[in-house]
Amino acid sequence: MISPKLKLGDTIGIICPCHVASKEKYTQFLKGINKHGFKVKEGKNLYKTTYGYAASEQERADDFNDMILDPEVKMILFGGGNVGNELLPYIDFDAIKEHPKIICSYSNGTTILNSIYAQTGLTVYYGQFPGVFANISYYDSMQFHSHFTKDESPMMFEKNSEWTCINNGVCEGILIGGYTTRFAFLMGSKYFPYDKNKEYILFLENYEAFNEPSKISAHLAHIEQHEFIKHVKGLLFGHYSMNSYPEFNEILMRFGQRNHIPIVKCDDFGHGVNHGILPIGAHAQLDANSKTLQFLDLQL
Repeated sequence: MISPKLKLGDTIGIICPCHVASKEKYTQFLKGINKHGFKVKEGKNLYKTTYGYAASEQERADDFNDMILDPEVKMILFGGGNVGNELLPYIDFDAIKEHPKIICSYSNGTTILNSIYAQTGLTVYYGQFPGVFANISYYDSMQFHSHFTKDESPMMFEKNSEWTCINNGVCEGILIGGYTTRFAFLMGSKYFPYDKNKEYILFLENYEAFNEPSKISAHLAHIEQHEFIKHVKGLLFGHYSMNSYPEFNEILMRFGQRNHIPIVKCDDFGHGVNHGILPIGAHAQLDANSKTLQFLDLQL
């Protein structure tokens, strides 16, 4: 299930399910979206601080569900934080099935995005968030329009960094993933009933400022120790870093060799300077030998 594309002048709904939105910062984000040719509708609880670290679960969920039901809103865009998983019991998944629209986020949004895909079959999008529009780069803008406004969907993931082959091979599967720590939290969750009859290409990302190699290794081990790993046929890893960590490549190499899967590393999506978009739920081919990711079924 793929949502209709955006047209210039359409309305993008802005919510904040994972943290407290700063009025000062979001004013700049929303101005950037307006300059890009779209209207903006703010969630009624966008700036609430009921819990201090966020609005209440019900308030945040109300904003999300209201945007789903609002016929004027064609896309829902939100950022990261820490407490997106609190929303899962309150999301109206049936309404999403009846009113499919573009849903895009990153970081802590991983939990919500993957649960929506698993519960509804709707293709959702990982990689961009309201803050991207404060001073949007050419690459980020091209990624946005490539997935959301152009009549023809992209056939290949467009690179903006050097891709490194960690473990050779070619695989096909359903794209699924996001921020490493948050995806690991989904293992065993009743809101993430992945299809055991399908094969997956896992994409994960991290940022050196948040997790050193040992912590990333621990999160990969958590995923690896769940039966979900039996269905993973390849891994695309985005790790933005100003430093070189040879041990990190070694962690990925061991992961690939143990699980007999191809692995490629890049800096094109996630918390770095590039915010490439990956459609969760799309059928794709990852070729570690040629270092390419091809989308196989993104057409409406």
